[in-house]
Amino acid sequence: MTTSNRPDFAMLDETHDPQRTSWVESANDPASDFPIQNLPFGIVKGRRASDTPGVAVAIGDMVLDVQTAVGMLPALFAHDALQPAVEACRAGTLNALMALDPAPQRALRVALAQALDAAHPDAARHARALARALVPRAQVDCLVPAAIGDYTDFYASVHHATNVGSMFRPDNPLLPNYKWVPIGYHGRASSIVASGTPVVRPQGQRKGPADAEPTVGPSRSLDYECEVGAFVARGTALGETIPIDRAERHLFGLCLVNDWSARDVQSWEYQPLGPFLAKNFATSVSPWVVTSEALAPFRTALRPRAEGDPAPLPYLADAGDAAYGGVAMTLEVRLATARMRAEGIADAVVSRTSFTHMYWTMAQLLVHHAMNGCNLRPGDLLASGTISGPTPEERGCLLERTWRGAEPFALPTGETRAFLEDGDVVTLAAWCEAPGARRIGFGTCTGEVVAASR
Repeated sequence: MTTSNRPDFAMLDETHDPQRTSWVESANDPASDFPIQNLPFGIVKGRRASDTPGVAVAIGDMVLDVQTAVGMLPALFAHDALQPAVEACRAGTLNALMALDPAPQRALRVALAQALDAAHPDAARHARALARALVPRAQVDCLVPAAIGDYTDFYASVHHATNVGSMFRPDNPLLPNYKWVPIGYHGRASSIVASGTPVVRPQGQRKGPADAEPTVGPSRSLDYECEVGAFVARGTALGETIPIDRAERHLFGLCLVNDWSARDVQSWEYQPLGPFLAKNFATSVSPWVVTSEALAPFRTALRPRAEGDPAPLPYLADAGDAAYGGVAMTLEVRLATARMRAEGIADAVVSRTSFTHMYWTMAQLLVHHAMNGCNLRPGDLLASGTISGPTPEERGCLLERTWRGAEPFALPTGETRAFLEDGDVVTLAAWCEAPGARRIGFGTCTGEVVAASR
């Protein structure tokens, strides 16, 4: 496989071979998110009271318990290079694995791919030995994959920023700093929840344009935000910065993020200090972290900046990041109302967009986050902010999709949505495709809106 002119983080090896198949038959389905070329990491737990969380990889419609696999095939995992990764997988979170240098992480990926490879000389023996380590994904609970100490959400889609700015400042949608500095805010890590966790409609202060004074009650303008999250790998010390040409070594992999937002609460509280209660009541994350190694075949440049836009300042500029800092990823938002589910009607696709519409790469967001000496820790989560494209069908939240509620979205039942109602289920999905590569996916990130607490 060609690796010419690619930086280290985009290098290809035998684990990316699109012809490789697994003896786990479901992984060979072309529609599977989790072929042998992916092998995303997560934390799963059996449903018995005595079961404890453990590190697993997704393969087809199964999950492979890594610690059990090591015990069943000790010779395959005996190489010195991967022992730090083997030891890290004894934990109940991915933090220890994330904290390692890339070399042992890559070595573990190679060993897992060999264990699951249909063409391996010992494939039949591997299949028998790993029978106890494989469990159907539907029979385990998938947890938040890391102990997330800190969470930062950015605003890195220029189309999203322009759309939202146009609603409030039609003559000046983008503030002067937007194209110079990655904009973000510190979110709340304690309210990050696993995919599938119900989302309680938040209470808050609301004040509409015609209201004389604010009132308190459940949000009337609950929204989703379609985002991508990046987990910090190796951390940094307080006062330390990260050079842009080393940034990818500090990123472990990507997941999906839904940063639920109460737009009516947000519009009243956000000035002058930005998001607060409108954002910190729940943030959903998908359970599987697609590693930087798995993403290598899909690395690409972001869409070109508009003519006349400033070039990134030197600390954010690197030729490798400019050429390969993006990821060729399609993102989709689906919505199912309670009525649609009761009538057996498939989810409605509300939007579909591309991660290459980002204005800043994830590496640039990381570098900017650390430029003032802010210390980062393994397992910290950085999110992209809502990802939108130039067309209405590519808008990554209902605020944009319905233009602040003025253009409600029509559903197959005849229902419409300006914002989310109780009983609505939002599902984010994403996948990567590129010529000469096997399609890989992220699974889903779901959440059902339930009525506000009394």
